[in-house]
Amino acid sequence: MKKPRVLMADDHSILLAGVRKLLEERYDVVGMVEDGRALLEAAERFKPDLILVDISMPLLNGLDAVRQLKNSQPDVKLLFLTMHASPQYATEAFKAGGSGYLLKQSAVSELPQAIEAVLQGKYYLTPSIAKPIIEQALKAGEKPAVKGSIAELTPRQREVLQLIGEGKRTKEVAELLKLSVKTVEFHKNCLMKELNIHTTTELMRYAITQGLTHE
Repeated sequence: MKKPRVLMADDHSILLAGVRKLLEERYDVVGMVEDGRALLEAAERFKPDLILVDISMPLLNGLDAVRQLKNSQPDVKLLFLTMHASPQYATEAFKAGGSGYLLKQSAVSELPQAIEAVLQGKYYLTPSIAKPIIEQALKAGEKPAVKGSIAELTPRQREVLQLIGEGKRTKEVAELLKLSVKTVEFHKNCLMKELNIHTTTELMRYAITQGLTHE
């Protein structure tokens, strides 16, 4: 019987190696990558059945990588494996197109169950954070997104913001995103206006506080 093809994305190489050992008996681990942009390339190359992805990764965070993947490969199954126990992150993960959300500290005991659920078209959520997720969902309609919040930024603005948060200069951001320096400056100025931020240092600090930069 053909094994399901699994691609893993996490910037912690030791964790990747450990998780691979857990999986390789039952699954065909087709690749392991350590940043969000490498994930997009590997997903296109390997066409996996399931992608195991962290939220905090360099160059492109897992949430935005998954949003892009769902546009190009709508049928791929996505399971988040992360340190973030925040209901906000979990909610955004499902909104982005994920089918499962698992905490790293629960990987040994829950990962096989989570993968099987996701491959079968079901949803999986770590039980330890299920209650706060439900409570947040019930309150979701009570108030709109705050003006100037990260929720109102475009995908391109989030990409630029993350790279600025990682200390990339404008020219480096332009090269990574295949944009002109002028276009990057335009997005940077829009970010400052949208977020009511006035310096690059403040932009970097904001990206860090929002969890856009990798751990």
